[in-house]
Amino acid sequence: MISLRKARVADAIAIGAVHVAAWRSTYPGILPDTFLAKLSVSRQAAFYEAAIRGGTGVTVATASGVDVPAGSQPRIIGFTTAGRARPFAVAGERLAEGEVETLYVLDDWRERGVGRKLMRAAAGHLMEIGCKSAFVWVLRDNPSRWFYQRLGGKPAAEQTIQIAGQSVAQTAFIWNPIELLLTASPQAS
Repeated sequence: MISLRKARVADAIAIGAVHVAAWRSTYPGILPDTFLAKLSVSRQAAFYEAAIRGGTGVTVATASGVDVPAGSQPRIIGFTTAGRARPFAVAGERLAEGEVETLYVLDDWRERGVGRKLMRAAAGHLMEIGCKSAFVWVLRDNPSRWFYQRLGGKPAAEQTIQIAGQSVAQTAFIWNPIELLLTASPQAS
């Protein structure tokens, strides 16, 4: 069984492990291999622990029951973070009121609706804190960027950022109003 819940501080190490695994499986050939190899679960865990303690909307997806080996505890298979939007680096404006900052799902759990559920949870959190629109930045060469379009996200901006000393293009997908994300269904888009 796959379920969602608000992250707890004790989840930080598992969240960091999902982050590192997702980057290593998604970004070969996009980001330098040496950078990917040096990603640290403990550094990511510290970042996410601070985010959880600071009130960032962190939601985890867990697998349990028939979806894990007999006798296993539920395990974190994906997560998302969301909060008030950061200013757009180029224009100094916000693209939307809320921002989905991260969405990562382990490879073995993709194509099972986990990402869609996490995106809806992020949108729900953003609505709770008063956001009427949302966006997410996605690396342009990310092979999963279609996912955001299938959820009704509209390309709204592009910019180039530096990761590990390399220029990387990214695209912002926006949902305005935010209800478009809450009701998004891949079959409908």
